[in-house]
Amino acid sequence: MRFSTSLYQLRTGRHGATDLSPVCMDAALHFDTWVPNFGVQEFMPHSEEMLSVFPYDYRFERGMMHCGESPGHGVDIDEKLAAKYPYQRAYLPVNRLQHDGTLWSW
Repeated sequence: MRFSTSLYQLRTGRHGATDLSPVCMDAALHFDTWVPNFGVQEFMPHSEEMLSVFPYDYRFERGMMHCGESPGHGVDIDEKLAAKYPYQRAYLPVNRLQHDGTLWSW
């Protein structure tokens, strides 16, 4: 049996936080414009450093996101500038119970 999300009135919700690059944001935006059960797209502006490394042409205006007109997903990368920002591994804070190491909500 094939299930359709429209039968259950389910809507999508895409993450668009600043810890993800404009590449992820634009891929999510393109998916949003295609998927028939689009619901909501989170959008948080990126830092100036991020925008200089990943120039893009999507836009946010009057409360709505709009895809750009560039080929592909419309996001480029300045590799020379990106080299100035070496990767630094980071972790989300996670609490562990002392006696057995079980993870729990932080």
